[in-house]
Amino acid sequence: MKQWWKSIRFSFIKSHLYVLFLTTCILLAIILSLFVIWEPDWLTAQSIFLFIGLYIVVGFILSLQAGFTQIGNLLKVRLDAISIQIKQFANGNYTSKISTVHEDVDETDRIIVELNDLGDKLQRQVESLQRMADEKADYAKSAHKAAVIEERQRIARDLHDAVSQELFGLAMLSEAALKLFDKKPAVAKEQMQEAVQSAHQAQAEMRALLLHLRPVYLTSGETLEEGVQKLIDALEQKSNLTFQIDIDEMLDLKEVVEEHIFRIIQESLSNILRHANADTVKVEIKRKQEELHLRIEDDGAGFELDNQQDKKASYGLKTMKERSEELGGTFTIRSKKGQGTYIYIRIPNQGSEKGENVL
Repeated sequence: MKQWWKSIRFSFIKSHLYVLFLTTCILLAIILSLFVIWEPDWLTAQSIFLFIGLYIVVGFILSLQAGFTQIGNLLKVRLDAISIQIKQFANGNYTSKISTVHEDVDETDRIIVELNDLGDKLQRQVESLQRMADEKADYAKSAHKAAVIEERQRIARDLHDAVSQELFGLAMLSEAALKLFDKKPAVAKEQMQEAVQSAHQAQAEMRALLLHLRPVYLTSGETLEEGVQKLIDALEQKSNLTFQIDIDEMLDLKEVVEEHIFRIIQESLSNILRHANADTVKVEIKRKQEELHLRIEDDGAGFELDNQQDKKASYGLKTMKERSEELGGTFTIRSKKGQGTYIYIRIPNQGSEKGENVL
């Protein structure tokens, strides 16, 4: 009942009744004025009330008839059509049209025309977005292919510059040692020792390349500590390195932060395998105040930082620095020949995925 009272049809009926009331008041005022001023014989009080009563009854019936069957019904049909059209748009059906446009264009007809035009525009936008999505997918495929080609070229360069050169030197030393084995056994022994060192270096290069070719990833639901431990377990089986791990529990980092830190550790261990000739590696991840502290230290050969731009490890160091800066952190490295290498990274509070304090 309350909903019917607020309907558009009843609004029309109320407007007609309001007009009826005003006209009744005006007619009654005119008739009473005539009766008071001129007092005609034909105008009696009974005739006045009879006329007004009949006028009210007929006007009330016509108001109901106009509200239910003519104007109110027509407007209700149009408004229902507009409501259905809006629901169709909300459900994503932009091809829906309203075909109840009449020859006599009024305000509701203009709304219907504009809604139909809006549907066409929305449909064109959807088609445009779909084309953009297809183009984005094509670009992603092209970028992936380019990245694969670039990575293959990088691996080919590493194989040529590192493993291939080491194997070539190993073959040359072995051949020379064989020729001197009977004549100069002491020299042959030294060359065999150099050959063993070259073999170890080639083996380290291959392990580092395999670390990139078959990397360990952080799986869904896996913590950073678990991922780092899995990575180190895989390296311990393939190398003679001793690892010392100290990682705080419940770091509760964002996924992107964990991924960057994991990749930094992975790149650092790859450099240690290739160039450090170390025995022990220390990895420490600590949460202190509002920062995350990452330390990676080895007792290897070290290098001179001033000359590092010409070294093969500079690419990995640059990658680690870029990843640190992407997280808003700072990257510090200290190294000296014969004294190992020390990497220290500080990352500010990033906030967890749940919006809680992380660090």
